[in-house]
Amino acid sequence: MKLWEKGIPVNEAIEKFTVGKDRELDLYLAPYDILGSMAHVTMLESVGLIEKEELPVLLEALKKLYRQAADGNFKIENGVEDVHSQVEFLLTKELGDLGKKIHSGRSRNDQVLIDLKLFTRDAIKGIVLSVEQVIETLLAKSEENKDVLMPGYTHLQVAMPSSFGLWFGAYAESLADDLELLLSAFKIVNQNPLGSAAGYGSSFPLNRQMTTDLLGFSNLNYNVVYAQMGRGKMEKIVSFALANIAGTLSKLAFDVCLFNSQNFNFVSLPPEFTTGSSIMPHKKNPDVFELIRGKCNKIQGVPNQITSVVNNLPSGYFRDLQEVKELFLPLFSELDNCLSVAGLALGKIVVNKNILSEEKYNYLFSVDEVNRLVVEGIPFREAYKQVSEKIGKGEFEPVKEVVHTHEGSIGNLCLDKISAKKTQVIEAYRFERMEKAINKLLS
Repeated sequence: MKLWEKGIPVNEAIEKFTVGKDRELDLYLAPYDILGSMAHVTMLESVGLIEKEELPVLLEALKKLYRQAADGNFKIENGVEDVHSQVEFLLTKELGDLGKKIHSGRSRNDQVLIDLKLFTRDAIKGIVLSVEQVIETLLAKSEENKDVLMPGYTHLQVAMPSSFGLWFGAYAESLADDLELLLSAFKIVNQNPLGSAAGYGSSFPLNRQMTTDLLGFSNLNYNVVYAQMGRGKMEKIVSFALANIAGTLSKLAFDVCLFNSQNFNFVSLPPEFTTGSSIMPHKKNPDVFELIRGKCNKIQGVPNQITSVVNNLPSGYFRDLQEVKELFLPLFSELDNCLSVAGLALGKIVVNKNILSEEKYNYLFSVDEVNRLVVEGIPFREAYKQVSEKIGKGEFEPVKEVVHTHEGSIGNLCLDKISAKKTQVIEAYRFERMEKAINKLLS
C-alpha cells in the first residue's frame, strides 16, 4: 500500500532502492506517528473535518495501535511503504472509510517531521538521564579520592600535582556543560511542525496551536516553509550536541586506557571488567574503554555525515533526507549504551594511592616551590630562576605537601557547585511538561 498510488505499478528495482531501510527505521517512529495522528484527528474534529461522534472511535483505535507499538508488537507489512501508510491501512481495515479521513490537512512530509521531533524529544530525555547517572558516579569517585594525588601533565610531560578528585570532577563538569549544549538543541526540537503539510500549509482552517498544546511542545515552527526546512537541520544540530557528549566520553576513555597501562599504573579495573589474550596469559585489557572510545569517535563523525547530505539542498522537500534517518535514529541507543557501560565501569575503578612516591615525579612540586619563595618576598622571576638552577644541578628537594585553596583546585573541588550546575540545567529541560501532555492525550 502506498498513500500516493495512482494505479501505475512502480518498477520493482526502483521501489526497492527508493524504500531503502524505511520499513526497518520507521519502527523507531511508530509510537510517535500514532501520537501525532491522535493530536491531528482531535484538531480535525475541532475544525469540523471529523464528526464529533467519529473522534472517540478513531482515538480508541489509535490508542490500541499505540499500545502495540509501545510494546514492540507493531509491524510494517510487506507491500506497505512506511509507518504512515501502515497506520492508515490498519485504521481503514478496522474502521472503513473513517480511517481514510485522518490524512486531511497533512502530508507525509509533516508527518515524518512530527514523528522525528517526538522521537528525538524522548530520546534526548533518555540521554540526559544517563548522563546524569554518569555525572553522579564521577562526583562520588571525586569525593572518595579527593586526597589522592596524581601527576598532572602538559605535552604528556610531568607538569604539576593533580588529584583523582580533580580528574574525576573534571569529567563531571564537562558532562554538565555538554548538557547545556544539548538543552539548546532540545529547544530547537521542542517546536511543533504539524500543519505545515508538504511545506506550504493547507487551505483547511487548521488549529496548529491546538496540536502544539496536545503534544506538549513549547512552541510552534510558525513559518510552514521553515518547518520543512527544519528536516535535516534539527538532526544536524542534535547530532552535534550528542557528539559533544561522545567527545567527553572518548577523552575519558583514553585517559583510563593510558592510566591503566603498566607504564602509568594509576588505576586498575577488576578482572571481570577486563579481557585477556589468546597467547599472553598475563594480559588484562581495558577493552570496555577502548570500545567506548571507538564507538564515541564514530558518533563524533555523524554530524559531518548529516551535513554532507543536507548542506547543498535548497528549500522544500527532497528524498535525500531519507538518508539522514539511517544516520540519526540509531545514534541515541549507541550513545546511551556507551554511557551506561561507562558509568558501570567507572564505579569499579580502583586508584593507586601511592603514585607520587616515585622519584620521577619529584619535579611536579617545582611550581609550588617557586610560589613558596614568592610568598617569602622573592620576585616571581627570581624565584623561578633559583628553582630552575637547583633542578639543573640535581639539588632540588621537593616538599610534597600541596596547599591549593582557590575554587576548583585540589583543596577546593567545588563538587557541590558542579552538582548544582548539573541539576539546574536538567530542570531547564522541563520534561514534565511534555510528559503531562502525552499522558493526557493517551488517557
